[in-house]
Parts: sequence; C-alpha cells; structure tokens
Amino acid sequence: MSTIDALMHGFSVALTIQNLGWALLGVTLGTAVGVLPGIGPALTVALLLPITFNLDPTSAFIMFAGIYYGGMYGGSTTSILLNTPGESASIITSIEGNLMAKKGRGGPALASAAIGSFIAGTIATVLLTFLAPAVADFALRFGPAEYFALMVLSFTTVSAVLGNSLPRGLASLLFGVALGLVGIDTQTGQARFAMGVPQMLDGIDVVIVVIGLFAVGETFYVATRKTGPETINSVKGSTWMTKADWKRSWKPWLRGTALGFPFGAMPSGGGEIPTFMSYAIEKRLTDHPEEFGKGAIEGVAGPEAANNAAAAGVLVPLLTLGLPTSATAAIMLAAFQQYGLQPGPLLFDTSPDLVWGLIASLYIGNVMLLVLNLPLIGLWVKLLQIPRPYLYGGILIFATLGTYSLNNSVVDLMTLYIVGIVGFLMRRFDIPVAPAVIGLILGPLAEQQMRRALAISQGDFLVFLHAPISAGLLALALLVLIGPTIWKLTRRKTPTA
Repeated sequence: MSTIDALMHGFSVALTIQNLGWALLGVTLGTAVGVLPGIGPALTVALLLPITFNLDPTSAFIMFAGIYYGGMYGGSTTSILLNTPGESASIITSIEGNLMAKKGRGGPALASAAIGSFIAGTIATVLLTFLAPAVADFALRFGPAEYFALMVLSFTTVSAVLGNSLPRGLASLLFGVALGLVGIDTQTGQARFAMGVPQMLDGIDVVIVVIGLFAVGETFYVATRKTGPETINSVKGSTWMTKADWKRSWKPWLRGTALGFPFGAMPSGGGEIPTFMSYAIEKRLTDHPEEFGKGAIEGVAGPEAANNAAAAGVLVPLLTLGLPTSATAAIMLAAFQQYGLQPGPLLFDTSPDLVWGLIASLYIGNVMLLVLNLPLIGLWVKLLQIPRPYLYGGILIFATLGTYSLNNSVVDLMTLYIVGIVGFLMRRFDIPVAPAVIGLILGPLAEQQMRRALAISQGDFLVFLHAPISAGLLALALLVLIGPTIWKLTRRKTPTA
C-alpha cells in the first residue's frame, strides 16, 4: 500500500463521527491547558491516562495528539497576554508578543501565532506523512545491538539537552531507570528492589510515576512559591492582521517550519532550540530591526511556527523507533505500553488504523485549532482568571482519584505521593523531570536489548562495536557526553586577541 493510499485509509478512520468528537475534545482541552500557565500537554495527558483504559486505542491517541497540538497553540496566548509561557518552547514568543500586547496589538500577535502554527503544523504533518514510512523501513535493519545503542544515544541527548547541566540530567535519568528496574527480573525470575512489598513485584506502574512527577510534583512546587498579582493585557481592537502584518509574517512562518521539524525529529531536539534559533534569524533578516525589543511581529511568527513544526517532528522517532524526544512524547509512549503496543517499524504493519488514523487526525486537528483560536480568543483569555489555588487543588484531587482507580490500591497512592515529593524536590533544585520519565520507560527496554545482544554474541561486549550503525550511534552518544567539556577546554586555551 502506497503512502497516499495509507493516508486516505487514515482519513477514513479519523473522519468517523466518534473520532472527530475525540479530536475536537483533544484540541479543545489542549488549547485550554496551553493557555493556563504551568498546565502543559504533558501533565494533561498524564492525568487522562487512568480514565482512558477502556477507550479504543485509536480514539485515545487521536485525542492525545489533539491535546499535544492544542497545547502548542494555546501556549502563545499566555506568552503574549500574560508574559508567562505555558510551555518552555513558548518562552521566546513572550519577548515580542507581550510587547505587542502592551502596545494594543495583542490581536495581530495572536493571529500571527495561530495562522503560523496552522501553516507550520500542516507542512510538518505532510513531512511526517512521507518521512515516517521511510524511517520505519530503515529501522527494520536494527537488531538488539543497534536498538541498545540508539537508546543510549537517546539517554545522553535527553540528559544533556533537557537539563541545565549534564550531571543533573543524568541524575534524573538514573532515577527513572532505577524505578523501571523495580519488580521481577524477566530472565532470572528474581525480585529486584521490591523491598518486600508484594504489590511491587509487578513493577511500578508508569502512569503512577508520570502523574506523581508532573501533576503532584508541579502542584506542590506551585504551592510553595510566592507570586505577585498577574497583569493580563486585554485584547484591544481587531484580532485580524493588516496587509503589512501578512507581508512581514509569511517568510518567518516558512523559515520557522524549516527549523522546527528537523529539530523535533532529533533525539531530544525538542522545541526550545529551534524557537530561539528562529528568533535570532528573524532579528538578523528583518527589514525593521528598530522594532525588535519593542514588539516586532516577526519575533512572534517565526518562533511559533518553529514550535508547532517541532511538535510534528517529535512524532517521527516516536512512531518509527519508539523513542520519545519530549516530555509529552514520553507520556504518549507510556500510553502505548498501557494498551500493550510497542511503537516501532512494525507498528505500521500491525496497527495501520492507529498510525494512519493518528497522522490523518493531525490535518483535521490543525483546521479545528485555527477555527477555535481565532474567533474564541476572548473565551481563552477568561481561563487566565481562574484562581491558582482552585486550579491546582482540582488537579491534585483528580490525580489522586485517577491513581486509586487503577488498582484500588493504597500502595499506589503512597507511591504517587512519594514520587510527587521527589518531583517537587527535583523542581526545587532545578533537576529536569523529563529524563526521569524517559529513563523509566526506556530503561527496561534498553536492558532487554543489551541482554539479547550479549546472548547472541555469547557475552562478547564488542558486539556493540562490530555493527556500523551501533558503533556510530555509540560514538555520537560519547560525543554528546564529552563534546561540551572538550569545547570549553578548547575555548579556554584559545588566546584572546
């Protein structure tokens, strides 16, 4: 079946009344949580995992994808009107966007962000459509050694990029790997790290850890912070863009898309790097340099396009290799495991309805988001007025009920709050949370692939260096670990002129 035929089949799945409803619910929830500061798509998908057990997998992932895309759209509203990014990838948007809002041009800023997100998301989804099958075909060449090397590369890049320092990122990663090893060793049948608790023999449920780190940890952290009154800049005048705004925005939209998609598809490329790069490029190429730092629309258009293009790029390694490159992707990987599915090259053959229905839903969701964001901006602004204590109190109650509903176990609740306290401490001491989730999910898989490779080679560790792909991936991982240190030492030794 050709890619076009597969996509048409995906549309036949996504355009059913049931799945259209889940897509609409997803993009609406995603936009709402993107608007609310600190309530990102990762936390929302984590909270919804316990209540989607009985939902059809295709419908569930269409909804999750809508939440993910909607969160990218909604984050611009908070950045522009409140100068408080809801997602780290929206940080750069707040610089020029909030200044435009203060000058009474919040409407055009929001319109440029929404239209740029639509254009970037659509182009990036087209690239995902045709690139993902090719990557999946290439991934079929991977054996246990190659998969282990790929996961090691993912571990190192996640730790280096998502953390402010490599040691902190690695500490978070190792914490997640340690949690993933709790339970019965699948090869020896021996209990590991269960501490004599029978409920731990099956391992720690990924959903509990994800909810604890994101929902409970974030709630505790927000409760301990003292924040002053928030000033919301109202949207004045028309929300539409002038002819000059269109002329100044269309090139940044395309350049942002070209930057965002490849970075999103890289191991731990994420959306932060391309948005900052987009801002720097637009600042250099603009015909109106005097407006940067005072409210330049290019500084909104380019980064927002890069942000949404990166969101589509993230799905390439997730679907084809089973590798998450962002916190939300890591939680979606946990959702795959919840349904007994393993993302990778075989997923395109074993679950075509899910894969192509999900990809087709991204085209539909982009249209829904454009319709939701432009006319209903006044409604989203009202969400910013919800008192933070009520908001986070509701999240804590929802997290507790959702976790208890999994197994009706008090041990699960104790685990939830212990992990939540650890999540709070990680935020308090600036240790990234996302590497812990990725370590929890990929750690056991990496161990499994390593043991398989060693069994095939009869214990010869050089098996990881014999295959060119495996050796190349391990070399890249080593470069990620020692490259920054070598660069700093080289810079110190270089004499200044």
